[in-house]
Amino acid sequence: MLNRRHLRIKVLQALYAYYRSDGKDFSAGETELFFGINKIYELYVFYLLLFGEVRSFAQYRIEENKKKKLPSKQDLEPNLKFVNNFVFSLFSDNKQLKKVANNQKINWIGEQDLVKKLYYQIIEDDLYAEYMASESSSQEDDKAFALRIFKKVIANFELIHNFFEEKSIYWNDDIDFTCSMVLKTIKTFHSESDAASPILSLYKDESDEKEFARVLFRKSVMNDKSNLDIIQKFSQNWEIERIALMDILLMKIALTEAQEFETIPLKVTLNEYIDISKFYSTPKSNGFINGILDKAFQDLKNSGAIKKVGRGLI
Repeated sequence: MLNRRHLRIKVLQALYAYYRSDGKDFSAGETELFFGINKIYELYVFYLLLFGEVRSFAQYRIEENKKKKLPSKQDLEPNLKFVNNFVFSLFSDNKQLKKVANNQKINWIGEQDLVKKLYYQIIEDDLYAEYMASESSSQEDDKAFALRIFKKVIANFELIHNFFEEKSIYWNDDIDFTCSMVLKTIKTFHSESDAASPILSLYKDESDEKEFARVLFRKSVMNDKSNLDIIQKFSQNWEIERIALMDILLMKIALTEAQEFETIPLKVTLNEYIDISKFYSTPKSNGFINGILDKAFQDLKNSGAIKKVGRGLI
């Protein structure tokens, strides 16, 4: 499920694209924002489908080995622990996953070479050898293996990253978050027979989170000039043209959030955008942004432009 940090990043990306174009088509900018957010769920579904794809290829290899002219005993009596892993099986048979994938036309058709290479990457890993050799066989063992092999191999498989990078420009920054969603999904599975085990939704509270992103985007655009004036006021030793565009944008969004969302503590807003700047701006940006916003927030509080309500915020 999306968290506020990720929504803030998506608003940042949408505003950056909005101003890099011509900053005039407000409606298109907002549409682009939610298109980017929705693409995260598509990435999530792609990852979930991989479990079934790899399992299917493993089953195919087992059947092909049996057809050899001189099959070995291992070919004729294969270890089925991997293909019977209840997590991989649930993803193969999950009704909700199939429905979502069909509705959104998400699949790995035409990418069997990638699936094949991923399969061989998995079976060459020590985790696989350890799992297949273990005499213990339980749903907890299956789940533990699925979690570990996903974190170590699947989530870090470079060819998949390349595939996603070519598939959508929106996914470069979403892979880590999406992988965390996959891990949470695996942890919710409990019953081998439960093909209806739910997969996660994109939002925890859809109406509330969409409203947060929508208001943050709209108000950041509407208050652009006034926010820039505030930044200029507290960066008197800097020419505005010399400040990195991303730094200015981060501060504008932070100022918007501070003034428009009465129940979000200023400390939370400040810390969030400082942390985001560490990934999206220059190495020294976080200190610069912290200094400007700290002064700006205090000034806006004194003038009454920032008002907070709720326990511990008044």
